Amino acid sequence: MLFSGISRGTEATVLQGLVPESEHQRMRCPHMGGDFPFPVKYGYCAVGVVEHGPADLVNQTVFCLHPHQDRFIVPSSDLIPLPVDLPPERAILTANMETALNIVWDAAILPGERVAIFGAGVVGTLVAYLLSRIVGVEALLVDPDLERASLASGLGITFASPTGLKGEFDCIINASGASAALSQAIDLAGFEARIVEASWYGQRQVTLSLGGAFHSRRLSLVSSQVGHVAGKQRPRWSYRRRLEKAMQLLCDPKLETLISGETLFAYLDNDYARILNTTSTLCHRVRYEKEKLDVCC
Repeated sequence: MLFSGISRGTEATVLQGLVPESEHQRMRCPHMGGDFPFPVKYGYCAVGVVEHGPADLVNQTVFCLHPHQDRFIVPSSDLIPLPVDLPPERAILTANMETALNIVWDAAILPGERVAIFGAGVVGTLVAYLLSRIVGVEALLVDPDLERASLASGLGITFASPTGLKGEFDCIINASGASAALSQAIDLAGFEARIVEASWYGQRQVTLSLGGAFHSRRLSLVSSQVGHVAGKQRPRWSYRRRLEKAMQLLCDPKLETLISGETLFAYLDNDYARILNTTSTLCHRVRYEKEKLDVCC
């Protein structure tokens, strides 16, 4: 292993034991160790170098959906070589970009539409980044933390606070993990607009009022989840093709700003809970250094 990435939202839910019993099987990540609720070996953003295997993969830097671990053995089909222009330090964002890409597909955004994305975490920001590159789309990244404005600006994304929103939207995507944002989305959605819920709440309860504009405006509320390729893409897109495209989309150096910190793997047991409980954490990078591991282990 070279690096892995901590996906704060999902991993915090797992750490807190909030995976619903009904989802224990569906929420298992590839090569996960143990059983929910906790403790489990979890994670899905691994980047490393192949030491043994097929000749065309040996010494290749690859991405793998695998928990945080310094060395492991997996089928070669689980490994995807990095594009030449993607450094391994940034490739840990692959799973997040894959999720963002699937959300964009589920949202079925068209050129010219006005879209609000609630939640300037890693996934929400990547969704806004992708949408801002579609000609004519007016993408607005919304978050109550005004410090995220500089993050958005650096990526060429328009930013707004929830209290500053005006007008109606053709589509609203909630990646904030907050039910209040979902309620506000209903108020801001135009006639027959689409609301895409991309957050995962685990066992947390969500209260939502559907007695007002939801019916009169004939709104559509749909979920987006990366466990399946978006329906309209599924006949042509495999999981591998989607992952390969996600890596290609990460070749922009500006996306490095989504990595908010770094910890040596040897010290991760002490820092893990703090990283997940810090609200300023975006994607936290774990660095694997053989010399440090030898000293500590």
